Amino acid sequence: MYQIAICDDEMIALNMTEHMLNVYEKIHSQYKFSIQCFTSASLLLEEIKENNYIPDLIFMDIYMPEKQGMEAAKELRKMGNECQIIFLTAAREFALDAFGVNAIQYLLKPVSSDKLFPVLDKVLSDLDEERKKYLLLRSEGRIHRVPINNIVYCEAQRKHQCVYLSDGSQLLLRMTLGGIYDMLSEYPEFIKAGIAYIVNLNHIDSLNAQSMQMDNGMKVFLPRGTYKPLKEQYFEYYCDENR
Repeated sequence: MYQIAICDDEMIALNMTEHMLNVYEKIHSQYKFSIQCFTSASLLLEEIKENNYIPDLIFMDIYMPEKQGMEAAKELRKMGNECQIIFLTAAREFALDAFGVNAIQYLLKPVSSDKLFPVLDKVLSDLDEERKKYLLLRSEGRIHRVPINNIVYCEAQRKHQCVYLSDGSQLLLRMTLGGIYDMLSEYPEFIKAGIAYIVNLNHIDSLNAQSMQMDNGMKVFLPRGTYKPLKEQYFEYYCDENR
């Protein structure tokens, strides 16, 4: 599932972009989109800052009231958000500025499917490859691009979930452990250990009935009843010839 934001104060253009994305999704069954529409850059930034919204791709109009698209893009980059941005505009004069915020494309309105679909082909192909390597995680007001291999384990801590990384750092996330597992479930090395932990099997040095010794020096004490299924998953993972 790809989170896609469309930000345009012109309702006709906004609806047309959404329509083209829906058509593209129907043609390309391998992709699923969750599309949110915003009529101002301020509303988009508020959703990202306040509601932990992390779009994979933003279609951004440049000329908008209150806050222009280029200004909003610069704010996103300052926040650490590295999402893909495609500018949609009727003017050419901001084209060079688009490179300053690492925008991937600058399309002139009116945008047709003939122009948009080849761009989506490349963007989504690149995002597919990127997703195999990284997760985008929001912690303490910043977006962190975290390599999958660097995640050692995740622990539920009351209102927050803590992600422990191989370099010894930690990220506190305001989301459920189930939500984190949904993001990691496509990677076979991540398994649940009871209701409080998600563990990367590649980072386990040793384990017994009481605890796991992780390769970053940390020890995770196992909840009662989790050792046997964890041991079975551990050996199954390392004995999988197709891995």
